[in-house]
Amino acid sequence: MADGAAKPDAAVVRDALGVGVAVGLSGFAFGVTSAGGGLGLLQTCALSLLVFTGASQFALVGALAAGGNPYTAAAGAFFLGIRNAFYGLRLSQLLALPRAVRPFAAQWVIDETTAVTLAQPTRRAARIGFTVTGVTLYALWNLTTLLGALGAKAIGDTRAWGLDAAGPAVFLALLAPMLKTATERAVAGLAVLLGLGLLPVLPAGVPVLVAALAAPVALFVSGRRGPRDPQDLDKVSKDKAKDTSEAEDKAKEKAKAMEEGR
Repeated sequence: MADGAAKPDAAVVRDALGVGVAVGLSGFAFGVTSAGGGLGLLQTCALSLLVFTGASQFALVGALAAGGNPYTAAAGAFFLGIRNAFYGLRLSQLLALPRAVRPFAAQWVIDETTAVTLAQPTRRAARIGFTVTGVTLYALWNLTTLLGALGAKAIGDTRAWGLDAAGPAVFLALLAPMLKTATERAVAGLAVLLGLGLLPVLPAGVPVLVAALAAPVALFVSGRRGPRDPQDLDKVSKDKAKDTSEAEDKAKEKAKAMEEGR
């Protein structure tokens, strides 16, 4: 979590609503793009209801619209979406939600909810931020997906309006502020080079799969060299301090629970 004093609930809600509304409206672009790419209304809405991760949804319909193999398109979307599983590992520790709630909360573990949650200074603020962002974004994303799919025929060619670029643009806008270390910038840069460089020579959807190799390659090279960037070193020390603090908090909570049990 972010360092600092407790944050007013109203401020957390305001920030979460801002993210949820801003990103949720881009569901309209997905609805138009999906319908324009040949998917039906029910298929388009089902993707937003069940998949609910914009980058994967845009990657899937983009590959299908370009004539890509459905299995390759699905694999590319899967590899883009698998990052949410790693977000979940981190958020499960920060939010510490009851087991009965976790399966439902897992549906909202995406880039935006993770970014809002990690920015909060306390567990209470993190839970509020995650919930408000998740509810707002899920509701708006699905509503605007429906509206976009219904209005696709009236809009016509989505490429003429540039709506097919909305998804990648939103994803890049969220990603850019997170690239703080040399390693993170190297991963992003290598992924861009691989993805764009292979577009002309590989079938639709495959460049995304190859671009995913940027992460292990960059991390392997960085691991052999060791962290030399001051920001890398600072991040390592902060992560260690954060893990220690969380372990101490858990120990205190466990001790308190044992005392109350007596």
